[in-house]
Amino acid sequence: RKFRNNDAMGAFGSRQGSTTMFPKNENGISSRPIADLFPSATVLFCDIVGFTAWSSTREPTQVFTLLETIYHAFDQIASRRKVFKVETVGDCYVAVVGLPDPNKDHALVMAKFAKDILLRFKDLAKQL
Repeated sequence: RKFRNNDAMGAFGSRQGSTTMFPKNENGISSRPIADLFPSATVLFCDIVGFTAWSSTREPTQVFTLLETIYHAFDQIASRRKVFKVETVGDCYVAVVGLPDPNKDHALVMAKFAKDILLRFKDLAKQL
């Protein structure tokens, strides 16, 4: 999706006022992308090893229950650690530190978050 000048960018915000001329689409609206620069951020992409094979032999409710349980636990840790969850897609959990709120300790915060979710996942895997 391309963002136009007037589109909302959610938690990331947007910048207006660039003097650069961008081409307009068929409706006469500038199609320039809007982005903010965050020079110091850490992004985590987390996948569950073996999830595709495991989920292919399970009922949809089992898959949903597993992901809901795990992601709820991860979200609680993210909230406590001040980590911004970007999204989940299937078994991929994406989180970031350093944006939308800058954090000079972004890498350390993310490393602690990664350790916490790994330990929590191991505990949950024993229960499920």
